[in-house]
Amino acid sequence: MRTREAILPDAAQIHQLISAHFETGTLLPRSFAEICENVRDFIVAEQDGRIVGCGALHLYGPHLAEIRSITVHASGRGKGTGRRMVRALLKQAKKHHVNSVCLFTRIPEFFAPLGFSVVTREDIPDKLYKDCCVCPKLYCCDEVAMVRGSLPTFAILQPASSLVKLEA
Repeated sequence: MRTREAILPDAAQIHQLISAHFETGTLLPRSFAEICENVRDFIVAEQDGRIVGCGALHLYGPHLAEIRSITVHASGRGKGTGRRMVRALLKQAKKHHVNSVCLFTRIPEFFAPLGFSVVTREDIPDKLYKDCCVCPKLYCCDEVAMVRGSLPTFAILQPASSLVKLEA
């Protein structure tokens, strides 16, 4: 088994993996078009030429990224697939010099050993103001917010000079 960055031809298998969790409410719906548009955010776990897991890293800015749409097919579970994908996504966050990585989950016990701590949703204002406000579960959210790294500062409150460094 290996993890790698997703490419556009992977979008159909990624969509199939994520779609399997729409009805149960485990994952939020993602359209095929949305996955195609954001395929560069995804990593996949591949076994014998078939994608058995996927996850995405959504960048809010240098202060925050979010791990989202992470799932493993039943054939890949119990083999460390999820941990491999989370580590690959954290490596991507490090490559982009992101200070904090967040996620929303129903299985915090999986993410805690990987360095994530439980926080309140209000501790992640970028997520609340960009995504949660349009979520169908806004007023009945049953997910646990978690962060690895320092708590992020809301992007709009940061001075522009701390967000962008221009070289002369």
